[in-house]
Amino acid sequence: MCCLFWCDQKYGTLIQTYLEQELEKPVDLLFVIKQKPQDETKPLAPAPLFENLEEGEESIRHAIFRSGIRLTYTFANFAVSSTNQMAHAAAEAVAGEPGSAYNPLFIYGGVGVGKTHLMHAVGHHLLHLDSSIPILACTGEQLTNDIVEGIKLKSTQKVREKYRKVKVLLLDDVQFIAGKDKVQEEFFHTFNTLVGVGSQVILTSDRHPSEIAKLEDRLRSRFEAGLIVDISAPDFELRCAIVQIKAQEKGLQLDTDLAQMIAGNIDEARQLEGFLIKLVTESKFKKLTITKELIESLLGKGAQGNGEAIREKVTPHELIDAVSKHFEIGKRALLGTSRVKTVAEPRQILMYLMRTQLRLGFEEVGRLVGGRDHSTVMHAVDKITNLASQRVDIRSDLEGIKHKL
Repeated sequence: MCCLFWCDQKYGTLIQTYLEQELEKPVDLLFVIKQKPQDETKPLAPAPLFENLEEGEESIRHAIFRSGIRLTYTFANFAVSSTNQMAHAAAEAVAGEPGSAYNPLFIYGGVGVGKTHLMHAVGHHLLHLDSSIPILACTGEQLTNDIVEGIKLKSTQKVREKYRKVKVLLLDDVQFIAGKDKVQEEFFHTFNTLVGVGSQVILTSDRHPSEIAKLEDRLRSRFEAGLIVDISAPDFELRCAIVQIKAQEKGLQLDTDLAQMIAGNIDEARQLEGFLIKLVTESKFKKLTITKELIESLLGKGAQGNGEAIREKVTPHELIDAVSKHFEIGKRALLGTSRVKTVAEPRQILMYLMRTQLRLGFEEVGRLVGGRDHSTVMHAVDKITNLASQRVDIRSDLEGIKHKL
């Protein structure tokens, strides 16, 4: 069951999204482990020579699954840059002195910036030192469900023991418990119990404690009594490192220029991983070599997966307005025929964003941007895809426009 949980947590959403895009209809995904029949005629393998070592490694693996920690979230594969350096240093300090360095440690930031990864990395480190340490990693939603179920089944004491007898509690998305009075009351007492006996508490959230609406003041004050660190969105250099790390995990060896092209066109870590999965899938099923042209084509199709949220909220005309305001160019000039670089390049960025973010067809983009043909749009998308990996100002412009939207 632990393997099922890990597969679902790690790849479930990505696989489901890919299937829905390919099949163009809703898909339900269920992971099932089938029992492999044993071959009774096959002789048993001899016992390993270093049995104690393997048993130790196996006990660590079982402890990781039992604790709810994700197997690949370690310090070793966490890329560090200026955007997350403080949080990384704090997590390492806690791993070195749990319960005394920073307690609680509160990490906050946007989606996919590495909060959960860092938190689980602490658990990994501690379990490799001592696999018997009771550690529990869970989400605010799981905590809420356990408390509600405990009240319903009159097993609240059992729930309390589950959370209060651990040496390290890793609680993800703590903002989920805000506004739930009974859950907040139970967690308040659990928090006090854990910190009182020297157990380590690490919390993550999408915002600072002071900005979590409907969070009780007594909980907010407890959170703010420890160390609060934020993680910003990954910069270009960090995204390049993430691409290289994730590619190696998938058995890919990407040249630096290819990694830069991907990082220059995709802003978020989860989207980077989603794109790599798409890239591997295309390469294997179509038996294609991973080249610059293949990556360009996938990026040009909006295959990075970061256009859904924008497409649902932004119309093409709103995007035109945003680009016009960002570059301080009139819409008539932006959609016109001028080939002056100060106008032509913003126009190409507009076509690139319409294609990759709004997922519009080449013909539709051309119609909206002054009646241009599809080859002009294709050229614009390819050009900006390449420039995004080479020029800081292009990346800055793309990020600025996206933020406006």
